[in-house]
Amino acid sequence: MITFNNLTLRRGPRVLLQDVNLSIFAGQRVGIVGRNGTGKSSLFALMLGELDADAGSVDIPANLDVAASRQLTPNLDCSALDYVMDGDPELRRTQTELDDPATMDDYGRLAELHETMHAIDGYTAQARAAKLLYGLGFAEADNARPVRSFSGGWRVRMNLAQALMRRSDLLLLDEPTNHLDLDAVLWLQQWLAAYPGTVLVVSHDRDFLDAVCSHTVHLENQTAIAYTGNYSAFEKMRAEKLSQQAAQHASQQRRVAELQRFVDRFKAKATKARQAQSRVKMIERMQQVDAVHAESPFRFQFIEPPKLPDPLVTLDGINAGYGDTVVLRDVQRRLEPGDRIGLLGRNGAGKTTLVRSLAGELAPLSGERKPHPDLRIGYFAQHQIEQLDSQASPLLHLQRLEKQRIAQGGGMGGGHAATDQAIRTFLGGFNFVGDRVFESVAPFSGGEKARLALAMVTWQKPNVLLLDEPTNHLDLDMRHALERALTDFAGAVLIVSHDRHLLGAACDQLWLIRQGQCDDFDGDLEDYARWVKSADSAKPASKPAADKPAGAPKTQRKTAALSRAQQKPLRDAIRESEKKMTRLERKIAELDAQLADPALYQADSFKAAELAKQQGDLRSALETAEAAWMAASEQLEAAS
Repeated sequence: MITFNNLTLRRGPRVLLQDVNLSIFAGQRVGIVGRNGTGKSSLFALMLGELDADAGSVDIPANLDVAASRQLTPNLDCSALDYVMDGDPELRRTQTELDDPATMDDYGRLAELHETMHAIDGYTAQARAAKLLYGLGFAEADNARPVRSFSGGWRVRMNLAQALMRRSDLLLLDEPTNHLDLDAVLWLQQWLAAYPGTVLVVSHDRDFLDAVCSHTVHLENQTAIAYTGNYSAFEKMRAEKLSQQAAQHASQQRRVAELQRFVDRFKAKATKARQAQSRVKMIERMQQVDAVHAESPFRFQFIEPPKLPDPLVTLDGINAGYGDTVVLRDVQRRLEPGDRIGLLGRNGAGKTTLVRSLAGELAPLSGERKPHPDLRIGYFAQHQIEQLDSQASPLLHLQRLEKQRIAQGGGMGGGHAATDQAIRTFLGGFNFVGDRVFESVAPFSGGEKARLALAMVTWQKPNVLLLDEPTNHLDLDMRHALERALTDFAGAVLIVSHDRHLLGAACDQLWLIRQGQCDDFDGDLEDYARWVKSADSAKPASKPAADKPAGAPKTQRKTAALSRAQQKPLRDAIRESEKKMTRLERKIAELDAQLADPALYQADSFKAAELAKQQGDLRSALETAEAAWMAASEQLEAAS
C-alpha cells in the first residue's frame, strides 16, 4: 500500500497540493487526471524521490520495485535493443557477472547465476525486448540501430519500452500515449492488462484511461480526490456533483436531439448501423461530459471560412513518397465541405505522407494534386510546436500572421488588420489571458505551446483542417473544446490521432492506409481495434473490390463526378440548414439565459413577455430548419 499523509507539495512559490490524504492499494490501476499545472507530474517526481514533500509524507514500501519512463534519452551508441534490455537492472547485473572471467572458475557461483537467469526469464530477455519494440511501432531493422540515430518521438517510445522491460511492482507512466500511433496505443492497453503489479498513469486520453484504469484520482484546487472506476465513471460521479443546468442544459438537449435524429433515421439501415450505435453511446455520455467541462477556461470556434468550394482539393491517382521511395500508390481521394475523416494505419504506413500531399507540402511523384483556387488549408503538423519562435509572445505570433494576410491582400477582416484587442480576445478562448499574451513562449509548457499552434491554425480561417496528432500535450478540457469546435466547423476535416474519443466524436468516415494503399475502412473504431488485435490484421480491412463500381478508373471517376453534381444542391441545402440551426440555437440560448434571471420579471414584466414571445418564434423557426435539414438529409441518403 502507498499512503500520502497530510501531503503538501510546492513548485517554487506555488502550492500544488495541500493536506492530501490518499491510499493506493496493490494491484490497483489508477488514472491521475486534472488540468495542466495541477501537480500530476510533480506527484510522480515525489514518488521517485526527485522531489521532497514540503509537509506531510508519502509512505512507499522499501522493497517495492518502481519503474518509470524517462523524459530524456542520452545520446548513446548502444543499439535500441540493448537500451531496452538495460531496463532490467537485475538481468544486466547477472549477465555482467556471468561474463566476468573471475567467475568462470567458481562453479558454485556459476550455477547460482544460471539459476537466477532462469528465474528472471533472462534467456528470453532479448526476445521480450524485441517484442516490446515491435509493439510500440519499431521495425525489426530498428533493433540494431544506435539510440542516437532516432528522433525525439522515437526515443520517447524507447524509454517507454525500457520501463516496461523492468520486472516492477509499481509502474509510473506519465503521458505514455503521447508520440504513439493508435495501433501502438491498442498494443499498450493489451500489455498493461496482463501486467501483474500496480499502475499509476497520467494521461489525457479518456479512452485509454477507460480501458486501463480501475480507479481515478482527480487533482483540482490543491486537493486529490479518489474515485472508484475508470475515467467515464469518474466523469459521471463528478458531473453529478457539479450538475449545472440552465442554458447549458438546453444546449445539451438540442445536441442529444440531433444525435437521436441520426439514430432514428439510420438504426434500421445495415450500412449505417455501426455509426448509429456510436451516436447512442455519445448520447449516453453527453449528460456527464458537458457538466464536467462546464468551468473549462477554453472557449473557441473555428472562424467561418469566406468560401466553401466543392471539391476543395483532389488527389488524382497520385504516387507519393520521398526520392525514389514510393510510400503511397495510385491515391484517388478528394475532400469536400462537411467531410469528417479519421485517418488510420500503423506507424510508418504513410499517414503523414498523405496529409502532407493534401496540404501541398509534398509534391506527388506522379499523378496530380488539384486544389481549388479558393482552397485555404489549416495544417497542424505533429511537430508544429517546434516551429514556434521561442522568443516571441502569443500576441506577436498572431500579429505576424496578420501582416502576412494583409501582404497577401485578404482573409480575416478584409484589407484591414485586426486590432490587438481583437487578437487578445481571440487568444483568450485558448486561455492566454492577461499578461500571458505578452510573454515569450520559451518557458511555456508543451500544452501551452500546442494551444498556441492550434490558435494560429484557427486564426487563418481555413476551409480545410488537416490535423496530425493535434491532441499531444492537450489536457482533457482543451480536447473537449477542440471536439466541440470541430463539430461546428463548416469545412472539411481530416484527423490523424491516437485519441479515439476525438476520432469517434469528430469523424464519420474512416480511411485506412495499408500496404501503400488508401481505402475506406468498413467499420468503426471498435471494429478497427478488433482488427488490429486479431491475427487477421494481415488481411484487407476495407470493403472488397466487388462492392466497388465496375469499369475502368476513368469511367468510375466520371460516374462519381456526375453523382456528386446531382447531390451538390442537397449538400448545400443541408449546410445552409445547419448554419441556420446553429444561429437559432445560439439566439435561443441567449434568451434562455436572460429569461432565467428572476430580476428581469421584477424590473420589466413587459420586456420579459416580449423576450418570451421572441423565444417562441425562434423555436418555431428552429423546428422549420430542422425539418428542412431532415428532408434534405433523407433525400441525400436515398441518392447515395
